Amino acid sequence: MRKFFLFFLALILSCAFVSNAQQYDIQLDNVIYVDGIASVQLISGDDQLSEPVAVLGDKFHISFDDLNLEIRHLKYTFIHCTHDWQPSQLNPIEYIDGFMEEDITQYDHSFNTIEPYMHYQADFPNENISITKSGNYVLFVYDDSPDNPILTRRFMVLEPVPAKISCDVHAAVDVNNRFSHQDVDFTVFTGGYNIRNPQQTVRATIQQNGRWDNAKFGLVYRSGVGQELHFDYIDGRNSFPGSSEFRTFDISTLRSNADRVVGISFVNHHTHVYVLQDDARPYVAYESRGHIHGRCYYRNRDLNNDYSEDYVFTHFTLKSSFPFTDGDVYVFGELTDWQLLDDAKLHYNKEFDFWETELLLKQGVYNYQYVYVPRGTNDLIDATYVEGSHYQTNNIYYIYVYYQEEGSSYDRLIGFQPCSILDK
Repeated sequence: MRKFFLFFLALILSCAFVSNAQQYDIQLDNVIYVDGIASVQLISGDDQLSEPVAVLGDKFHISFDDLNLEIRHLKYTFIHCTHDWQPSQLNPIEYIDGFMEEDITQYDHSFNTIEPYMHYQADFPNENISITKSGNYVLFVYDDSPDNPILTRRFMVLEPVPAKISCDVHAAVDVNNRFSHQDVDFTVFTGGYNIRNPQQTVRATIQQNGRWDNAKFGLVYRSGVGQELHFDYIDGRNSFPGSSEFRTFDISTLRSNADRVVGISFVNHHTHVYVLQDDARPYVAYESRGHIHGRCYYRNRDLNNDYSEDYVFTHFTLKSSFPFTDGDVYVFGELTDWQLLDDAKLHYNKEFDFWETELLLKQGVYNYQYVYVPRGTNDLIDATYVEGSHYQTNNIYYIYVYYQEEGSSYDRLIGFQPCSILDK
């Protein structure tokens, strides 16, 4: 009787969610919808630097901070998507087991910080809510009602026995881009998947670092032999500008200047950190350096307590020998959610002849770069205009392979593989 009641309740909730989904002002992307929400991370397992990709049934962890300290009744649910991040045809009851929404009940106050915040976190799947199908998903977090969105975050659920993928990142085949671009070739070994019409049923996506704006969607295999599908092209559809290695700075300690930090001050009850001035480098020779592929790693080296990382106003300055009269320059990376944030846009300081901005960031180690957006291009992000571009750059690429079985109505994620030019 209880199982029947839960099933009936889940059916009602799922139908209500589907019927009203178009009314909610949300995007199926990584977006924060209210001011004061910061440092959002959705990972698989416990590794801060892991991608939000896990085998069906394995754990995901979502965490974020609320600097407004508002009293919230946070809930979350999942939205199943197609291989190119459109709403799928599935009803929530077809891919969610248990309740259609779950409360976020774990929250803690920051410890010994100048900037107070509330830290929220949750693990899923759990005993109340779980996922039954592989594919692309959006985690939707809201305050009491879906009419009050807080954030959305993409994650991917992989089939229990994924197909194997071999990949090769190399200098572009196109002679015009030989020294500036990278091609990503790969082969999918379908294994136990009985794929009869791969030209129509198999699609692949290539993602560079954590960016979705320049991802290659809907790739179809070029040739195949038996259970091998080859995705290698000569027309540039698998080609990316290499850009340059990410810049870095370390604010995991505020007791002294760490890597590329030149000053720390306390002004008007706020901590300010000054990152070493950067230079535009479009024509500089390639320089190798270790990095975390544009990511950030939250940490306070001076305190071992949980939630002791403080927030500091972090100042960036960029010196350029050429003007940015036809576009705008932004600080970019996971520190901006891989988005073009208004706060991250640089402004010209005429007195000192450099470009500057500041961001309120949580203590940790950061990678970042400067991207250029020409006016009138609908936010087309160019990571080469300021940074230059090299085929040797150690970008990390994520390959996703989807299979919509004949007679099925959704894209299964049957393969996932990270790779870089160093994987030789």
